[in-house]
Amino acid sequence: MKLLHFPLAIICFFMCLNGFTQEEKKDKQFEIHTIAFYNLENLFDTVNDTTKFDERSPIMEMKADREGVYAKKVHNMARVIADIGSDVTGNSPAIIGVCEVENREVLVDVVNDPLLVGRDYGIIHYHSPDARGIDVALLYQKKLFKPISHSSHEVKIFDDRTRKRKQTRDQLLVSGELDGDLIHVIVNHWPSRSGGEARSRPKRVAAAKVSKRVVDSLQSINPYAKIFIMGDLNDDPTNDSVKKILKAERNKNKVGLKGIYNPYENMFKKSGFGTTAWRDAWSLFDQIMFTQPLLEKEDYSSFRFYKAGIYNKVYLTNKRGRWKGYPLRSFSDGGFTNGFSDHFPVYVYVIREPKG
Repeated sequence: MKLLHFPLAIICFFMCLNGFTQEEKKDKQFEIHTIAFYNLENLFDTVNDTTKFDERSPIMEMKADREGVYAKKVHNMARVIADIGSDVTGNSPAIIGVCEVENREVLVDVVNDPLLVGRDYGIIHYHSPDARGIDVALLYQKKLFKPISHSSHEVKIFDDRTRKRKQTRDQLLVSGELDGDLIHVIVNHWPSRSGGEARSRPKRVAAAKVSKRVVDSLQSINPYAKIFIMGDLNDDPTNDSVKKILKAERNKNKVGLKGIYNPYENMFKKSGFGTTAWRDAWSLFDQIMFTQPLLEKEDYSSFRFYKAGIYNKVYLTNKRGRWKGYPLRSFSDGGFTNGFSDHFPVYVYVIREPKG
């Protein structure tokens, strides 16, 4: 946790809402935490699991030095996680959702990397029925976040032609206290666009409906629930799954009590701005949305949204060639690039007045 001194223009904006004097504005401080999401791009171990198709993972397809590559991949993931938000908060994320991980064991290796071990991250993970053997999970700093409950929620989708069920990632719901404030986090990795965007669209709509049901169930208990919906959605902020099913708004003023705000829609409308790229086009598949109580600005005694961003630092990007500026992925053309991921991480900052 860090006490953040905002620039004067920001302080004045916040404090004028509450009628503070000019002198009080100058000294105002806020606690700040980072909440993030990162697609770890094929974070598989080197052990062949006969219950899944992990032999198709890039690291299992390598003919030599799998252990060395795995160690580098784990360290690279830890480096990024350690860096997200640290320039503002002085800390790595209090909470970070992840996807494209094979099992709990690979996450144990990541959080025990020298760059992260001192942060003492806990792990919440369930095995999903995904055919590729990839899961979602949540990492949290034990000193900052106290889990109360967690559950896995299946997404039922079916093949267009055979009507047989196709296995995909379950969604993870974690409820707990962030420095004493109750929040809920839904971690997603929605079905891919394999076969084309239009043909695969119903699968992501089905996934969005699961997220919406989870949100509705939480809000039926408490309409003021602070809920974060994060993940690699394989859809942009303007697609039906986000706009029509979740009904996420880009305009804060239009978000009702049980509504959802998506800060990434306005970013998406900026040319050349996204979290992943394909065939010379950017997509903003990785998003963090949240419910209206996190937008309230009259009372900062509990955590409120401050700012959202895409963590696209220079070291995470290709430096030359056709893919210059694109995410520097870990694996390409059958080999290890010593890169990071084909997705940039996303994050939000939450702030509140210091307690005590």
